[in-house]
Amino acid sequence: MSLAIVCTRAQVGISAPLVNVEVHLSGGLPSFAIVGLPETAVKESRERVRSALINSGFDFPQRRITVNLAPADLPKEGGRYDLAIAVGILAASGQVPLASIEGSEFLGELALSGAIRAVNGVLPAALACRDVPRQLFLADKSRSAAMKARGLTIFPVQHLLQLSAHLTATDPLVAEIGTGYQSERSVQYYPDLCDVKGQYQAKRALEIAAAGGHNILLVGPPGSGKSMLANRLPGLLPEMTEEECLDVEVVHSITNLQEREHSLNRPFRAPHHTASAVALVGGGGNPRPGEISLAHQGVLFLDELPEFSRQVLEVLREPMETGEILISRASGQTLFPSRFQLVTAMNPCPCGYYADGSDRCRCSPDQVRRYQSRVSGPLLDRIDLQMTVQAVSQNDLMNITEEGECSATVRNRVIASRKRQIGRQNTPNQLLQGKCLEKHCVLEEQDQVLLASAMERLNLSARAYHRILRVARTIADLAGKEKIEKPHLLEALSYRVSGQDMLK
Repeated sequence: MSLAIVCTRAQVGISAPLVNVEVHLSGGLPSFAIVGLPETAVKESRERVRSALINSGFDFPQRRITVNLAPADLPKEGGRYDLAIAVGILAASGQVPLASIEGSEFLGELALSGAIRAVNGVLPAALACRDVPRQLFLADKSRSAAMKARGLTIFPVQHLLQLSAHLTATDPLVAEIGTGYQSERSVQYYPDLCDVKGQYQAKRALEIAAAGGHNILLVGPPGSGKSMLANRLPGLLPEMTEEECLDVEVVHSITNLQEREHSLNRPFRAPHHTASAVALVGGGGNPRPGEISLAHQGVLFLDELPEFSRQVLEVLREPMETGEILISRASGQTLFPSRFQLVTAMNPCPCGYYADGSDRCRCSPDQVRRYQSRVSGPLLDRIDLQMTVQAVSQNDLMNITEEGECSATVRNRVIASRKRQIGRQNTPNQLLQGKCLEKHCVLEEQDQVLLASAMERLNLSARAYHRILRVARTIADLAGKEKIEKPHLLEALSYRVSGQDMLK
């Protein structure tokens, strides 16, 4: 038979739709045509496949070869279809049995020598292949990514000859089964919290933020330790579940970034303030994930917050609420996850010394106001903890000899608090919504009056009201309390007010 159909996977955002590679050999002058909306790199696979087959010792059919990539209306790009096209030609020309490719998918780029190279987006393709289910043939260098799809049968292959020997049953490959993340051990490689001297209130706020997944703003003069604190937040967070790991790895697998070394630890992204809106939220002609998606299930740290373009900061507002970002283009829409924990740091004025208790600030009130207004009210309203970080005096810095709590100690309390939250409502407190929020954040009557009075005096919004309740719920969980009590509510209110001391 001169017709063969081989299965492979495309890459559209973080999804991997099925592509049927239909190869037909017919009479006529020798030619090689690829149809089905291929872009340039896919069209160039004709030369790669021809050279790879010839250099591997196979007979390249001197016939009219038509390759259709179905569905035809799905854009195809990259060299990921090379292996499937080569297998299709071998099957259509009778050099490998047609029955041997049934129930299998093939993914990989070909070198001119016939070696099989790795491609991006292996994990989404592996997960989709597992769900069908089929077995997956792919480059040996893609093995580690595919093994994260638990239960998937994979065959890592280095060369076309090795694949042909398996398909013709002359030298079968040994199948491997995806193991997921069970065999991995978490290695905490973040800086330790005990390195920060003093700043006990800021450390407490950081612990609350880690326990409930809350966003936090650190406001203070230069050298007060804002960046040090922010960089230590990931070390306080619990390990990701396997489902969360897969969510993170799927996003990272479609980029050109190096594979994450410690995949059980949460991502930490700290883009420079010169980053564009596209770099932050994703986009491009062929949409790619931005920093907020690369920080999915982890921490996004924006240092020197007012130095970011206001237009760039405003694009954060929607994904902070929804946990996802929809990139719309004329050719279609692409959805990326973006459930991140935002940590920001800023100086209170251009020189940085406004309201620090000294007379070093030379900024006029208008300069201070203009500088702070670069961060909009709606964005600040979405930040649960707004913390003033005062500089540690030289005397205290030199005389503090006792070592503070290390990250591991605080992390144990955070993990215990998270377990209470997951056991009670199956989600961190920061994600409490609607009826669930009302059920688990009940206040006593006198505490309701207190909160209502505080909202009126501080001109707080309804969003701020709900965020105060979530923070108070986290504080109660850290204390091991079933209900929110007055001290928990007062502490939550203090973190809403603290940052306002330096913000006009």
